[in-house]
Amino acid sequence: MEQTCFTIADLEVEEAELLPARQALGGHFGFNVANIWASNTAVALNASSFHSIAAASANQFITVVQR
Repeated sequence: MEQTCFTIADLEVEEAELLPARQALGGHFGFNVANIWASNTAVALNASSFHSIAAASANQFITVVQR
């Protein structure tokens, strides 16, 4: 992995600005509406015998619809 180094001079030339107030970000009457569906599933198997190996799998699905 490549590491990036910054000097003080690099940081001094950077600029930042504040985000607008939450009310100015839009939405319906200042509300931000999102429908969220989430599903967690897991399956595990262990054939209970001598020197058995247990295996498991887990998945997570999340869907977000924002209006």
